Amino acid sequence: QLVESGGGLVQAGGSLRLSCKAQRMITSTFNPTTMAWYRQAPGKQRELVASISSTKTTNYVDSVKGRFAISRDNARKTVYLQMDNLQFEDTGVYYCNTIARNLEWGQGTQVTVSG
Repeated sequence: QLVESGGGLVQAGGSLRLSCKAQRMITSTFNPTTMAWYRQAPGKQRELVASISSTKTTNYVDSVKGRFAISRDNARKTVYLQMDNLQFEDTGVYYCNTIARNLEWGQGTQVTVSG
């Protein structure tokens, strides 16, 4: 089970830090798995935003490069997404999953950027 948290309402230019805990993954499965954050804006398909491998290699969609930072804490089976200089276009529901999207999706966390 994936549990996302940390979303909220923020003004443009603000910051949020999202967390995702993979509650039911065992550590030996979580650690070698590339994890990712996705987002779904209203009326749009879910898109990949950022990923982080077991060796902590990161990748980002162009629109968030330089503003978002993905990280992971294997001991806590948790993935984070630090989002700075948020823009209106970042509004949406944020989800985490593996890069293969092979886990049941969690409820996501809503990020709303105003102004």
